[in-house]
Amino acid sequence: PARFSKLQNFCKIAQCHGLDWAWCDTCCINKDSTAELDEAIRSMFRWYRESALTIVYLSDVAGFAHQDLMKSKWFKRGWTLQELLAPRVVRFYDKTWTPCVRGPEYNHKLVPQWLDLLEKATGIPVVALQEFAPGTKNPRERLRWASSRSTTRVEDLGYCLFGIFDVALQPQYGEGEKAFWRLLLELIRTTQDTSLFDW
Repeated sequence: PARFSKLQNFCKIAQCHGLDWAWCDTCCINKDSTAELDEAIRSMFRWYRESALTIVYLSDVAGFAHQDLMKSKWFKRGWTLQELLAPRVVRFYDKTWTPCVRGPEYNHKLVPQWLDLLEKATGIPVVALQEFAPGTKNPRERLRWASSRSTTRVEDLGYCLFGIFDVALQPQYGEGEKAFWRLLLELIRTTQDTSLFDW
């Protein structure tokens, strides 16, 4: 199956880079456990930030193909926003598990040409891609980065931004669109910027 092959290649690359342990969000979170899922949602940004290496697999991109990158579904998913912003060290791989960036640079966040492509694909400035700090600074801009992204569960439109804004809210699956409104109200309470209602 494709998922098993993806996991095998992911672990193989981690091992090639001298890493003894690998964590994959799609199979290392027990979604049947409310406590474990809650912890993961509230901790995921920190996990990515503290990782030795974050491996990004772009299943619909061929090499350094500019057009493929612009249309990649990875840049349209809500949860991948923090995967892009949080890690300090990231390597991107195309659909054949070949590094998207050619050359000796280990950390793709340090490759200017690649960062320029990421900025075009996401609308996120290079400086934020390299030096993002979680918190409520520039909330309107950060909400805009997420506005073109989607999630399978409607609640995740809010939950996937908890780490981005560094807010201490409790996930409550089943609340639907209230999740995003709770986040928005917390941002307004913190920033005193009521114009965020019209972000």
